[in-house]
Amino acid sequence: MSKRDELITKYAADLKDKCSVTPNMDLLTKVTVGCGPAIYNKDAATVSGSDEKELATVKNNFLIKKLGLADNADLDKAIDAVMEKYGRSNRNKYRAVVYYLLTVHFGKEAIYN
Repeated sequence: MSKRDELITKYAADLKDKCSVTPNMDLLTKVTVGCGPAIYNKDAATVSGSDEKELATVKNNFLIKKLGLADNADLDKAIDAVMEKYGRSNRNKYRAVVYYLLTVHFGKEAIYN
């Protein structure tokens, strides 16, 4: 099993255990691949739910640039909802899981086809 496959398995477990979501493994794999080498870097692989700068990066680089969404208050609300779902007290919020949840939230799964 490759390192990426191990990480995808870990992300799927997080979705099931911490978010109560049964993941679409094909979509999770594509979102993980889309994160690129960031998943292998301990700091870049996670998202800090309390760091405004980090959340702005998720909003600008993922929601606006990758998913093509318009910049409005709905984006901030969605990020907040995902942070709540993942568990604010959970220190390790994996970027691929956050991106997966946001992709599903906005119904943008087609971006990864």
